[in-house]
Amino acid sequence: MLMYMSNTSPKAPSTPLHSVSVAGIVVREDGRVLTIKRADNGTWEPPGGVLELAEAPEDGVRREVYEETGIKVRVDRLTGVYKNTSRGIVALVFRCRVEGGHEQLSDESAAVEWLTPDEVTSRMAEVYAVRVTDALLGGAPRVRAHDGRKLARNL
Repeated sequence: MLMYMSNTSPKAPSTPLHSVSVAGIVVREDGRVLTIKRADNGTWEPPGGVLELAEAPEDGVRREVYEETGIKVRVDRLTGVYKNTSRGIVALVFRCRVEGGHEQLSDESAAVEWLTPDEVTSRMAEVYAVRVTDALLGGAPRVRAHDGRKLARNL
């Protein structure tokens, strides 16, 4: 896990550690979105994972999507920044398009499917479905916070 601290002075108060993750919202020409059913907990999510220390965010998205789904992608743009306030995870989410490959399972994915936006809303927890919705809407990147289950409504 990538960890950092913004306070480096030994006299300064400790700052909580955070990890940085990336996810790809891969959209096909027919509007369907690439999703995985996680092998560890059975939840449906966009493919993604922890950004490695020396890795650029776009490179991390390409790596994670390919590792989890077998799909090679082109990263188009940042669509959102999402903070899990209970776990200290900051997720950078990017809209992507398919460049090649074919769907395959991995140690991390029990299923790989192309879902419609309505299927995303019905299968995914709110904190993951909103990432897809935000990416499909276009416009400026959204910045949102959540507790791992529900979005913070007071932002």
